[in-house]
Amino acid sequence: MIQRIQSLYLIVVAILTGVLPFFFNLWIDIDGVEVFANNEMLISIAFYASTVLAVWAIVQFKNRKSQFVINRLNMILNVFLLGFFVYRSLNLSGETLVSEKGIGMLIPVFSIIFLVLANRAIKKDEDLVKSVDRLR
Repeated sequence: MIQRIQSLYLIVVAILTGVLPFFFNLWIDIDGVEVFANNEMLISIAFYASTVLAVWAIVQFKNRKSQFVINRLNMILNVFLLGFFVYRSLNLSGETLVSEKGIGMLIPVFSIIFLVLANRAIKKDEDLVKSVDRLR
């Protein structure tokens, strides 16, 4: 159901993690080579897994509890990805000479924010359905 706000948030997450890491660089090596997500196999797998989880959560629109759990798993995956980026940025070679981090390292942060917003909207829907069931 695209008309629900959490579906729009999840579409934004799918676009953030499925498209943008392959266009924005993650970091620049000491040689001046831009590193994208498709240059690193594990990073690209993590981004694709996050995209698949976001799309799977959109498809699970009838089961809000499983949608909530899938979003939580996606948040955990993005936190691990963000932790790897922080570790990698602190250990880039040539830290005193060249230290350029790309905008792509912020993608997990934005995706976590949109996943939190989606979970809030799912919780609001679940509370609304429970309140209506009490009236019947």
